[in-house]
Amino acid sequence: MSATSSGEPLALHRITLTLNGQRRTLDVQPWTTLLDLLREQLQLTGSKKGCDHGQCGACTVLRNGQRINSCLALAVMQDGAELTTIEGLADGDTLHPMQAAFVRHDAFQCGYCTPGQICSAVALANEGRASTGAEIREWMSGNLCRCGAYSNIQAAIEEALPVCRGEGVA
Repeated sequence: MSATSSGEPLALHRITLTLNGQRRTLDVQPWTTLLDLLREQLQLTGSKKGCDHGQCGACTVLRNGQRINSCLALAVMQDGAELTTIEGLADGDTLHPMQAAFVRHDAFQCGYCTPGQICSAVALANEGRASTGAEIREWMSGNLCRCGAYSNIQAAIEEALPVCRGEGVA
């Protein structure tokens, strides 16, 4: 535990959340972001620190099924939440349908943005807002790919959306 400039210990806040299907109780400092908690304290390094300003989407995770930028969310505000990271999407050795579609369509080059892209695409499927290419591009616009693999990303999402919505089999 760190100390303040006056030597007093810093207050930790206890939170309980469900992370990738496991209930966890954690002590966090009030200024710790969810991304830093995941990467530094829990060693879940799939979510990436890109811009650290919520502009690139590399840190996207699911909170109660909805996408959030974990770099902008304080860990203390996740008390009671159900969080899913890229590490929690697969079922053992079986990839989530969105993950499998990304592999089939080679929807990554460097792979840095891929975890955030996949989490965002899973949320897109849950939201039920997009079905056309234009709608997918619009709703995925918060996730940037510096390599320019957008056409492959879109193809993967188009393939996996019906499966993720329970409308078909991949």
